[in-house]
Amino acid sequence: MIQNITFASIDQRSCRGFLAKSPTKRAVVVIQEWWGLNDNIRLACERLASMGYTALAPDLYHGVLAKNADEAREQMQKLDFSRAVDEIRAAALHLKKNEGAISIAVLGFCMGGALTLLTALRATEFQAAVCFYGIPPKSAGDLAGIRIPVQAHFATTDDWCTPESVEALEADFSRGKVSSEVHRYEAQHAFANEKRPEVYDAEAAAQAWKRVFEFLSKTL
Repeated sequence: MIQNITFASIDQRSCRGFLAKSPTKRAVVVIQEWWGLNDNIRLACERLASMGYTALAPDLYHGVLAKNADEAREQMQKLDFSRAVDEIRAAALHLKKNEGAISIAVLGFCMGGALTLLTALRATEFQAAVCFYGIPPKSAGDLAGIRIPVQAHFATTDDWCTPESVEALEADFSRGKVSSEVHRYEAQHAFANEKRPEVYDAEAAAQAWKRVFEFLSKTL
């Protein structure tokens, strides 16, 4: 069952989020797409909890839900990514303090995938990272510096995370000797989003989630 909770940010401001509890000491911080904290993120939290991971998704838009791509783009462009990483860290600290989490992963989709990689680079609260079709700009940091295991999932038909950009990401991982696995699917961007039937690919999504849980079982 999903709970709506509030928790303290790094600078002691109030943050909101979805929380789905599991009785284990393993947890995942789930990062939203550019749409905001919507039903797709709720489903991801519920899926993780059903598999034995307490899941917390911080609301990085603080109550705003985009109704269309133009609104989503506007919200993403307004987002302070450094502050977002701090809120993701705060979610991990809440899981440790209030839910007894011992090992924590960060997992995100699209914009949240990019934030997942930035968090893996900048934060020390996490033991693993799972990225779905998101890559931050080169100017945000050198991803060769990531020091936790990373699993990444990308579509072959994607005009944001293009095949060329995925190859460049793999090269960064290789240069930095990052413990990583990068998977590609004959699908479109956002193929794991069940709420978008125009791009959702059930077979690719099922394979990706199977790999996610295998990865989490090894790293947490």
